[in-house]
Amino acid sequence: MQFINPADLYDPRPNGYTHVVIAQAPARLVYIAGQGGEDINGVLSEDFATQVEQALSNLRAALQAADTTLAQVAKITVLIVDHDEARLAIFSTALRTAWGDAPPPACTLIPVPRLALDGMLFEIEATAVMAQS
Repeated sequence: MQFINPADLYDPRPNGYTHVVIAQAPARLVYIAGQGGEDINGVLSEDFATQVEQALSNLRAALQAADTTLAQVAKITVLIVDHDEARLAIFSTALRTAWGDAPPPACTLIPVPRLALDGMLFEIEATAVMAQS
């Protein structure tokens, strides 16, 4: 994959994403359903940061089941309940930490009034691109 941040656009890296990701075909596409902050028992923390960390852990587990990693994720979509700058900062820091030195994916963040479960504050879905084997 090729990750591009055009000079004519602001630098999105502090927020943990890339403006443009180009994936070459043929490739194996992996679609990961929205992962929330539920632990293995379905329990949600009331804390936003804890839900973000758990959701990213759940995302890594789903990617691992498809024999891929965060480094192969081309695009994420994030849903945040009661989005504000404080939650953006928590989410952006978690993304930068999760992706480390790997180029971050393209990202769309959508503020929402509610998610599927009572108390759910965060959800992330992903599309990964893997070389055809």
